[in-house]
Amino acid sequence: MFCLIAGPCVIENEKTVLYTAETLKKICMDEGVPFIFKASFDKANRSSGASFRGPGLKKGLALLRKVREQLGLPVTTDVHCTTQMDEAAESVDVIQIPAFLCRQTDILLAAGRTGKPVNVKKGQFLSPAEIKNVIEKVLSTGNKKVIITERGTTFGYNNLVSDFRSLPVMRAFGYPVIFDATHSVQEPGGRGTSSGGNKRFVPYLAKAAVAVGCEGIFAEVHPEPEKALSDSANMLDLKEIKILLKQLKNIYNALRQ
Repeated sequence: MFCLIAGPCVIENEKTVLYTAETLKKICMDEGVPFIFKASFDKANRSSGASFRGPGLKKGLALLRKVREQLGLPVTTDVHCTTQMDEAAESVDVIQIPAFLCRQTDILLAAGRTGKPVNVKKGQFLSPAEIKNVIEKVLSTGNKKVIITERGTTFGYNNLVSDFRSLPVMRAFGYPVIFDATHSVQEPGGRGTSSGGNKRFVPYLAKAAVAVGCEGIFAEVHPEPEKALSDSANMLDLKEIKILLKQLKNIYNALRQ
């Protein structure tokens, strides 16, 4: 069965995080879909220096530990530098490497040395074949728990395109591939001081990815996307995820038959 990695883009407050995590847990349990909760303690790559970044390392990790302990959920978060790695590894179940940092050797090695599963977001600037070099950097630490997430490829200015040929190319390296359905509809920097997006295409891309073949879907969700402090233009409404998850499961099961 494929899995769902989902949650708000950034940790805004405890109430939103716990409500989103608890709601997603129930939906995934009802559908029998394994679930990993995600949220970032720091969005270090916002378009503008004035944009909301999150509560920071210590407060953010404390809240992620609360999700893990109180709700019994595995959690993941972005780690942006080597100095954060050990502390993050104590609080989360999966280390996530942001797309912009996917070729940074030191951070990949530090992530691998934690022994935790490492989910690397494929950079918008990389071809799927180049991800082999990324995988080998993590493997060099002796850590074979590597996950790769596809999240679109740069297509001119302020736009991304999803090339579904990338999924079988990357799966051929022998490690799980996840499709990021919400970042793939992002328009990076499209609003000047922030990114835009077109979330109406999220269900189409998610269904196409499952049909092509992947081990899971990554999606950013929020109870009130229009009020979200990051990625509001491409984030799914929490109310939409249940219907989409049913459709994805049906496609997955149909292919297995």
